[in-house]
Amino acid sequence: VQLQASGGGLVQAGGSLRLSCAASGRTFSSAVMAWFHQAPGKERDFVAAISWSGRTTDYADSVKGRFTISRDNAKNMVYLQMNSLKPEDTAVYYCASDRGIYNSQALRSDSRYDYWGQGTQVTVSS
Repeated sequence: VQLQASGGGLVQAGGSLRLSCAASGRTFSSAVMAWFHQAPGKERDFVAAISWSGRTTDYADSVKGRFTISRDNAKNMVYLQMNSLKPEDTAVYYCASDRGIYNSQALRSDSRYDYWGQGTQVTVSS
């Protein structure tokens, strides 16, 4: 599985961005997909995750109500709509995928995910 994230950029506080993640590989439609972010000097943190069907989602408390994760299995795409952006959202955003088989690890655990994209930079100015 290969993942390609895009859509990052520079935006003012209160603005919006939509990140996209293009996935290749036949397991995409059965895989849990997620977004993580990593700010300079900090650990990589969970942002959002979505089940293979799209019926289950999970969000970090810091983005709940502002960000929305979605997927289009027909297009092998995952999206992260980010609204009401804050300077503290500034980070490199990574999309991630698990193997599409049963996995008991939590959606928020980065060790659940085997495949990672290259990251896209999001910078929010105050």
